[in-house]
Amino acid sequence: MAEETAMTDAATTPVEDMSLLSITDGENARGIPFVKFIDDVDSFANSFTPPASAELIIGAYSELHSKFKTFETTLTQKQHNYKQKIPDIEKSLSLIKNLVKKKEENESAITRYNLADSIYGKAEIDCSAGIVNLWLGANVMLEYTYEEAIAFLSQNEESARREFQTVKEDLAFVRDQIVTSEVSMTRIFNWDVRKRRAEGEGTK
Repeated sequence: MAEETAMTDAATTPVEDMSLLSITDGENARGIPFVKFIDDVDSFANSFTPPASAELIIGAYSELHSKFKTFETTLTQKQHNYKQKIPDIEKSLSLIKNLVKKKEENESAITRYNLADSIYGKAEIDCSAGIVNLWLGANVMLEYTYEEAIAFLSQNEESARREFQTVKEDLAFVRDQIVTSEVSMTRIFNWDVRKRRAEGEGTK
């Protein structure tokens, strides 16, 4: 008898957690999930055994919403980095192409280089050698011919532009999912208010 009572209590006790798979519907090419828009909150809640409470569903959407906000922060930072990186690559390419032109015309190039904040030095570059050093970051600098440098930077620019476009698309996608999550939580809350009000009127 005690065992039957325990089984009955377990069957009627709401689950403490809801799988995020219950409120997502697949994912995009980068593994970011689509938020499921619940058209009929009552039917959705009653599709679980026992029926899911508003608190439980909102809690699941809130957790997913937090994940999307983290995605948004990361993608926004990546977008900012690419907005700085791409112009730097363009400037380097333009500079090397100008050196190639100077070399073809048997001319030297006059440039200014940064010594300290707001302090620049003047230098004359011998373009006949056809060699440049590219700063790759992480304390690494490599020597390239003009042709190698142009090919390398062009490839980097193409890759950066492609990745930048992907980041922009993912950021727009994530922001759409954030809005859907917020709308869903509002609808679930309103559904719960109406339900409680109806139950209260029914007991009068």
